[in-house]
Amino acid sequence: MALKLVIGNKNYSSWSLRAWLLLSEAGIAFEEIRIPLDTPEFGDAIRRYSPAGCVPVLLIDERPVWDSLAIAETVAERWPQAQLWPEDPDARAHARAISAEMHAGFAALRAAMPMNCRAMGRRVPLPDAVTRDIDRIFEIWSDCRRRYGDDGGWLFNRFSIADAMYAPVVLRFRTYGINLPDAACHYPARLLRSESLQNWLAACESEVEVLEHDEKGQ
Repeated sequence: MALKLVIGNKNYSSWSLRAWLLLSEAGIAFEEIRIPLDTPEFGDAIRRYSPAGCVPVLLIDERPVWDSLAIAETVAERWPQAQLWPEDPDARAHARAISAEMHAGFAALRAAMPMNCRAMGRRVPLPDAVTRDIDRIFEIWSDCRRRYGDDGGWLFNRFSIADAMYAPVVLRFRTYGINLPDAACHYPARLLRSESLQNWLAACESEVEVLEHDEKGQ
């Protein structure tokens, strides 16, 4: 089975990171196709792979699957040995719920704190709506640790789709210097020890493109 993953800039593309990290942590080999975002060529280039016109796109024997959550479900279904959802039904339902919550929510945080891995130390205003999003994420991480921590460090003790979904938020908090309460600090520390994530961050440093609308803050 030939796999290709179409992604955008690693420094900026949070949705690309989710699919890329999922495959990498699961040990599933794939070819990476990188299309820089916000260029005159992007639209035509991405539509060679997906009618939705967005990254990421997973090509399985050249058949496209788009949207990061659809990609995650497809990978979990086709590679069951990777155990990308928790085995316990209740934990699996919880993992799906918080993954869908991240996929659909936290709009204020996304708008105020665009992913920008190279912009360490940058600061942005944190209005009430953003603070509520941050507090809810802390609540999710703390609750997962209380229920499932043993101490693999991941949200459900071993790596799962939920971790891929929350990885970009960890990087946002790292960029913008968000203070983590003790109950929520273990999970980001575990994620940042991931060799896959460290490889992603190293690649960010070598990119040369600058997307001005994602260069917020001071």
